[in-house]
Amino acid sequence: MPPTLELRNKQHVALTPRLQQSVRLLQLSSLEFERELRQALDTNPFLEPDEPLTEDPAATVNGAHESHATIDAGGDVAPPAMAEPTDRYDNLAGADTAPATVGDDAPGDFAQDWSTHTAPRHHGDGDDVDPGAWAHSQPTMHEHLLDLLHLYPLGERDRAAAQIVIETLEDDGYLRESLADLATAFPTAPPLTEAELRVALRLVQTLDRPGVGARSLSECLSLQLDALPADTPGRAFALEIVEHHLERLARREHAELQKQLSCSAQALRTACALVRKLDPKPGQHYARVDDNYVIPDVIVRREKQRWVATINPAVLPRARIHRVYVELFSQSAGRSGSPLAQQLQEARWLLRNCAQRFTTIQRVAQCIVSYQKAFFDYGEIALKPLVLSQLADELGLHESTISRASGNKYMATPRGIFEFRHFFPRELATETGGRCSAAAVRALIKEMIEQEDPRHPLSDVSLAQRLSQDGMIVARRTVAKYRNLLKVPPAPLRRQP
Repeated sequence: MPPTLELRNKQHVALTPRLQQSVRLLQLSSLEFERELRQALDTNPFLEPDEPLTEDPAATVNGAHESHATIDAGGDVAPPAMAEPTDRYDNLAGADTAPATVGDDAPGDFAQDWSTHTAPRHHGDGDDVDPGAWAHSQPTMHEHLLDLLHLYPLGERDRAAAQIVIETLEDDGYLRESLADLATAFPTAPPLTEAELRVALRLVQTLDRPGVGARSLSECLSLQLDALPADTPGRAFALEIVEHHLERLARREHAELQKQLSCSAQALRTACALVRKLDPKPGQHYARVDDNYVIPDVIVRREKQRWVATINPAVLPRARIHRVYVELFSQSAGRSGSPLAQQLQEARWLLRNCAQRFTTIQRVAQCIVSYQKAFFDYGEIALKPLVLSQLADELGLHESTISRASGNKYMATPRGIFEFRHFFPRELATETGGRCSAAAVRALIKEMIEQEDPRHPLSDVSLAQRLSQDGMIVARRTVAKYRNLLKVPPAPLRRQP
């Protein structure tokens, strides 16, 4: 058919740029939000960090914001007395957290104050000392092994083979590539043989920690046992266990192990205890473990028999409109429609959207705390089922807003730090027609397992039957799923002799 032109009328909802920014800021985590605001502070000339410029108490008492102008809703300059709280959202954290700031006309010599309070101090002989030159850096496993390899007088081919083995090791210290694949993956002239790589592997296994360079768990544990003194109690039986009976040890089949090893019960316990002391992943000893700290967005406290949720002051970045620049811009000609006017508008939008973000998070958190009051009083077992629509109806917000405000947000409570989504467990039916949350069922399962007889642990079927006796209809598969979420092994692996 030939192409035709056609006109159609339709309506659709379009988000304004300010609303788009508000939605994006709401769904960010505290770390992402801090990065977003820092980028705005670096790129927008009308934004400045709201930090104290001096520690002179007289400047704060006398009022140091006199030289700053305030922006009203229309973008004009207002007197300082008409300052709007939207230019600074420190009030969200309370009056006690608002920093004292000093303007340009503060009493005293500004240069002298700056040199006294903020000038960097050098403790070295020169002014161009780079802290990175003397900062401590922990070498990786591969770097450490290569450094040790340089201490050995090796030929060119032997050193190349050992370097190939070291570079192929994974972070946990294991060599999971076969020697045949290594010989073909790294072409040399003439090609390396499996025998040369096997000798190089043996050298790497003796460089540092026993177990590094192992090709299996059994070999890793055997290398560590071989490095122990020959008179170590239980060493011989432990070697036999790691080489031939690791699966039986994992299943806690102690009677069968004692029969296979032809040893006494005491000798078996000594050997098993020795095996459990070994390191199954020796390469992680070299890994640099970075602590991942969670900064809670909300802090929950008990005040006068009531649980109250407040915004954590640590996640409130200090930022404000640079009023000196605004005053200079307002006095310039042709300010409307210029790129600077757009940046000023974006700065005002950003600060107000930041304030709206924390207000929404605080409202959602307080609603969660009020609904889950029993959890804070009695623990996990009292957690009620909750869905987003309940909070949306309570707060008069859309479910998508509740979802964004609760995603990647954390709450610090006297019982620990929890993600907001932790307080939204799904609902399970009971025989009496009541409601029970999945989190409460997991807490009951954990309590039953902790109180069970170690010689006769409860199976998943037994746990489901006990829950049924308490009126909770839970299938065996669901019990197994919740037990796996609790990182509890099945009953055969929990059985003790």
